[in-house]
Amino acid sequence: MKKRLLLIAAAMMLSTVSLAGCSSLKAGEVVLKVNDSELTADVANFYARYTQAQYETYYGAYMGENMWNTEAEKGKTYEESVKSSIQEDLKRMLVLEQHMEEYNVAVSDAEKEVIRKAAKEFDEDNPLENKEKLMSGTETVERVMTLMAVEQKMRDKIIEGTDRNVSDEEANQKSMEYVMFSYQKTGEDGSSSDMTDDEKKAVREQADAFAKSAKADQKKFSELAQEQSLEVETASFDAEATVPNAELVKAADALKEKEVTDVVEAEAGCYVARVASLHDKDATESKKQEIITGRENDLFAEVTEEWMDKAKTDVNKKAWKKIDFNRLGVTMKQSEKDPYADDVKTDDQAEDNASSGN
Repeated sequence: MKKRLLLIAAAMMLSTVSLAGCSSLKAGEVVLKVNDSELTADVANFYARYTQAQYETYYGAYMGENMWNTEAEKGKTYEESVKSSIQEDLKRMLVLEQHMEEYNVAVSDAEKEVIRKAAKEFDEDNPLENKEKLMSGTETVERVMTLMAVEQKMRDKIIEGTDRNVSDEEANQKSMEYVMFSYQKTGEDGSSSDMTDDEKKAVREQADAFAKSAKADQKKFSELAQEQSLEVETASFDAEATVPNAELVKAADALKEKEVTDVVEAEAGCYVARVASLHDKDATESKKQEIITGRENDLFAEVTEEWMDKAKTDVNKKAWKKIDFNRLGVTMKQSEKDPYADDVKTDDQAEDNASSGN
């Protein structure tokens, strides 16, 4: 598991701030039971706080102090939505752990040592107050990291059965170069505003003239754009693409190589495009990988969802409710070490050292 465990450990450097009184959640209290596997409150709480920290670190400034009470979907706050996803994550991890033998998956002694050392570092790098609030004893952190490692190892095994044969025809991507005639104007103070109808009409006429000239000499598309101080953009596309504009893609997809579209008008302005290639090799290879990744995700979801549907699940709703994101704020702490830095061992190196006794 190249570098993954170290990256997980780095991400688990958390900082807390109490926003209300402490909950009465007890570490050994069973919060979730899936078949015969039990998940105690300390493990559930620590994983929940780890997830909470990611949201607060990356979205807190944008969404504000009341983010967890903001409606995420009809009748559901962000806290309720995220906690529901966390519960599904934990259930999936337990189910995957129960099926390890079927896929001949195990956490090696070397991987256990990496996890043990990472948990010890977490313990040493976080003050007692934080650890008490997070219920993050060394064993708890080890358990969470083990579950996350098992999930990744099981995923790797399950997706080995993915069909990775993707033809050029299925993945084919074309490429275009295009210019846009914007319906926005810039004032003397640098601010942008919509053009008047008359101004838009003049822009449309400019776009029509450009398209006519470009069609007359398809090789001079970029040269014509340069003469008019227009920026030429490029894009790869297929029939399902919507960027830069769905109607422009539709128009370009109907053309042969080197042909130029008519003016395509959109709310923001007018587009004119030239089909640069009917087969963009690099973009097609990228699309192949995108298709394969989609198949991998679908296969993993299909297998795990079947197991989860069959699993007997009991949730201690009273205990689960005590994991309250409004009572305790959690964010990521900036790690002083880069997991990819030269003086930081990768998982492979750490595992090799653990195996050799270093």
